[in-house]
Amino acid sequence: MSSGVPRTVKAVDTSELVRLDAEAIECGLNRHHGAGWLVQFADPGAVHYLWPVLVHRASHRPEFSPHWRCMLLLTMRDGQQVFSLLDVLPASFEDLPETLDAATKTEISHRLEHEGLLTQAQWADLNSCPGTGWR
Repeated sequence: MSSGVPRTVKAVDTSELVRLDAEAIECGLNRHHGAGWLVQFADPGAVHYLWPVLVHRASHRPEFSPHWRCMLLLTMRDGQQVFSLLDVLPASFEDLPETLDAATKTEISHRLEHEGLLTQAQWADLNSCPGTGWR
């Protein structure tokens, strides 16, 4: 992990994830899913997991730079969990509650780094879904 990002994983419900995605779009950040994509394809009742992995700087949007690029374990409507990325403002991430124990955080980070999950874009291709804002 790069220095400058919190060494934690946070759980978010779908409505909060949609809000964070909309914030990324509104701020002009690179990694987001496109307006309405998560509402259409993410499991509305699932818990998803964000893990900041690097500090990202956007010279075209200095007012939102730096921000954190997060790995995302995203649960789709079909129940499949996929790998994705989401750019998140530091204050928005810090405002999310800490609800996971250390063992769960370790398990989620291991899955994101080592399990060879389908990417969100691969899932979309396999399911003939429109792409994302960052494909």
